[in-house]
Amino acid sequence: MTETANGPARSTAGSRKAGAKGGIKMERVFSTEGVHPYDELTWERRDVVQTNWKTGATVFEQKGVEFPDTWSINASTIVTTKYFRGAVGTDAREWSLKQLIDRVVKTYTKAGADHGYFATPADAELFEHELTWLLVNQYFSFNSPVWFNVGTQSPQQVSACFILSVDDSMDSILNWYKEEGFIFKGGSGAGLNLSRIRSSKELLSSGGTASGPVSFMRGADASAGTIKSGGATRRAAKMVVLDVDHPDIEEFVMTKAREEDKIRALRDAGFDMDLGGADITSVQYQNANNSVRVTDEFMRAVEEGTSFGLKARGTGEVIETVDARDLFKKIAQAAWECADPGLQYDDTINDWHTNPETGRITASNPCSEYMSLDNSSCNLASLNLLKFLKDDDTFDAELFAKAVEVIITAMDISICFADFPTESIGQTTVDYRQLGIGYANLGALLMAMGLGYDSDGGRSMAAAITSLMTGTSYKRSAELAAVVGPYNGYARNADAHKRVMRKHQAANDAVRTLHVEDARVHKLATKAWDAVVKTGEKNGYRNAQASVLAPTGTIGFMMDCDTTGIEPDFSLVKFKKLVGGGSMQIVNQTIPRALKKLGYQTESIEAIVEYISEHGHVIDAPGLKTEHYEVFDTAMGARSLKPMGHVRMMAAAQPFLSGAISKTVNLPETATVEEIEDVYLQSWKLGLKATAIYRDNCKVGQPLADGGGKAKKDAADAAAAAESKVETVVVERPVRKRLPKSRPSRTTSFTVGGAEGYMTAGSYPDDGLGEVFLKLGKQGSTLAGVMDAFSMAISISLQYGVPLETYVSKFVNMKFEPAGLTDDPDVRMSQSIMDYVFRRLALDYLPFETRSAMGIYSAEERQRQLETGSYEPIEEVAVDQTSVDLEASVTEAVEAAVKEVEAKVETAAVKEAPKGAHTSAELLEAITGTAVDSPLCFTCGTKMRPAGSCYVCEGCGSTSGCS
Repeated sequence: MTETANGPARSTAGSRKAGAKGGIKMERVFSTEGVHPYDELTWERRDVVQTNWKTGATVFEQKGVEFPDTWSINASTIVTTKYFRGAVGTDAREWSLKQLIDRVVKTYTKAGADHGYFATPADAELFEHELTWLLVNQYFSFNSPVWFNVGTQSPQQVSACFILSVDDSMDSILNWYKEEGFIFKGGSGAGLNLSRIRSSKELLSSGGTASGPVSFMRGADASAGTIKSGGATRRAAKMVVLDVDHPDIEEFVMTKAREEDKIRALRDAGFDMDLGGADITSVQYQNANNSVRVTDEFMRAVEEGTSFGLKARGTGEVIETVDARDLFKKIAQAAWECADPGLQYDDTINDWHTNPETGRITASNPCSEYMSLDNSSCNLASLNLLKFLKDDDTFDAELFAKAVEVIITAMDISICFADFPTESIGQTTVDYRQLGIGYANLGALLMAMGLGYDSDGGRSMAAAITSLMTGTSYKRSAELAAVVGPYNGYARNADAHKRVMRKHQAANDAVRTLHVEDARVHKLATKAWDAVVKTGEKNGYRNAQASVLAPTGTIGFMMDCDTTGIEPDFSLVKFKKLVGGGSMQIVNQTIPRALKKLGYQTESIEAIVEYISEHGHVIDAPGLKTEHYEVFDTAMGARSLKPMGHVRMMAAAQPFLSGAISKTVNLPETATVEEIEDVYLQSWKLGLKATAIYRDNCKVGQPLADGGGKAKKDAADAAAAAESKVETVVVERPVRKRLPKSRPSRTTSFTVGGAEGYMTAGSYPDDGLGEVFLKLGKQGSTLAGVMDAFSMAISISLQYGVPLETYVSKFVNMKFEPAGLTDDPDVRMSQSIMDYVFRRLALDYLPFETRSAMGIYSAEERQRQLETGSYEPIEEVAVDQTSVDLEASVTEAVEAAVKEVEAKVETAAVKEAPKGAHTSAELLEAITGTAVDSPLCFTCGTKMRPAGSCYVCEGCGSTSGCS
């Protein structure tokens, strides 16, 4: 290793020339001979303008950027704002995706050729074309630091994940602060284990009492908060881990929970404690994820209800004994209150460790997917699984494996030229060459294949794909070892590494396939693992680690993925930006594909898609079988997945990963501490390496709450009022506007789910609604009496000026029996009588613009949207009937009808997005009326959505620290 004067450490070892070993012979799979990958696409110029939705300020603008027409507006916006290098407005600024990809790919290709990876220059050129094709067609993406740094004048940092170490000395602790700062500056995150630091219950050599690790966490947290605010790429992210047998474990467990109490107190006192609020920075420990490293011994003690010893750091002697179940309950209680700490299962992690002779795995990166040696790093890349789903809805396992071979080769090459923030990290990374290949869009893939995320079929498919990915990666790693040599630490750890390979192979053999598709993928994975063991026995391995499942936040949007990492679909409706401005509400395009796969006909698919567009879920969708509901379960909404559904999917993939999985198990607000305990316990039993949970609304600083800012304003107003000498108080009261004795009215008969009723609506002479009377049940019955009273209350409120749209927004989508089909062509399905009544009133009395914002349209308007793509009224044009050719008219009508049927499914999935929605999270809130518990983006002000253990902004691609 060499250290530059003003820069980071650069790798100088571990990259042999091929020499007599010949190099790799590349195979043309994706690109076309004689045609550059760029020339196969149609390119167009776009203007990228990004504004903050809350303030209206323009935060970014670059006109005339060049992208393929197949890339979405969102993808091009995120790539332009995040990854194009050079000052905006100067000639040095990148303006085309071609420039970005060339900058990266040509650097990789040159390094591969220089370090002997390719047999001939023609193989190097073919590698360049294959890699370019995969990137430009959105089949995969490198992690963000590659796009930030490779091929620029900046240090060539390619890793997103770092693990540091700290010892029990002040020099080491201060060096920890310094190293973290450099990593945050480069746009990456770091994690470390604090367990070597003496507890606050132990003595110093001078005779005083040690501060303990929790006290030193304060300084590191403040540093991360400062750099997060000034970073040019993204926010800092960090992880702190403490062993469960550390004497300060209870203090560590409760740190963030007690800070949450502080937030509540400050909020109630009038301080702005909302996410991103002016006063939230006074709270400590908010910039790190906390995890407790638990052992099998501790978890067995929890099961058996026995005691557990906490050990001194210096001597290893037990200095305190605690009740294991009581400590476990405190961990779950803290997680219930503030979502921290998560758990990392130490014995499971180290049982799958390929380098135990070098040292134990003690920590992880901030999102918990990378777990390896201290002072190491890992660069990531993720494949877009949906790209490998063929037109016949079969997964192209062979093509997937070929893509993995190209990508893992490129990832290993990057270590040859990469820079590192410290010399120790650079040395460890060069010596062990840890990689983290993974995937995104699993949730969308399973749905498109008609498989439920929380189903045996879905899990077996995910297991087979993950096994094939890691098996192919290690097979190529063994092949690379024959060309450029195994990693430097392999000889020392050869037996252990080969043992872990056999464990992966055994786990693959234990997979029980359930259908033709997963059996075909699994068969290919079995062949890959056979080759791994045989080739590795002969050549060794180029890489100590090969795979993880990262959150794929920003790069997921770069690839136009519907779902991130291993996550299920976030929601069934999405917010989509349009060329030239504007936006649309669109039903996931995987839904029609899934319905077709499940055997539904075009008419049924159109009706189901339209229902989903209106309601955001599939419950009671017309014609949809209840046994197919599970295919459309999502992370949020009415059919959200159960917590154990997330855990079981992670357990299906975990045995086929070198590292772990970045994922949070979501629980409803009503979840109990005992349920969190069960999630943690079952995760351990199912063999996960780490688990994090999030209980909805457990954080005080909610994104929709204006309690902090409003409370602060109310306090100021109250203080001003107290100082004022004015004693006069003017109170304005509403005035009732009675209807005239004779007024126009409309009576509507209706049927909802077989129940009949009548509605009479009276209006003012100017057509404003003034009264509503409902007739249900027999005169004198309880139901009739309740409806009379309800009618009078609504009528009087209308006359006092309560807007009709207020009632519509409250009562639409209210669900109770009777519900179901109606006899009204404008309202095909109804969740309840109240739902029907106020939809009908909205159609009869509210203007189009108001109804449209609520997603309420007449049958004629919906038909117009199918025909023209717009709900807006069409001006009628007078036609001279004598000049119309009857035969031509009939022909045109038939052709139009055919086109209409073909386009029904696609157009039914699209409608104008509500004006208040700027992301899918906000769209889901608008449709369902429920809040999505995610923070607001610091850049553009929109609601972020979960991505692994972090959050990602759909509007600008900003993340809370994930890759």
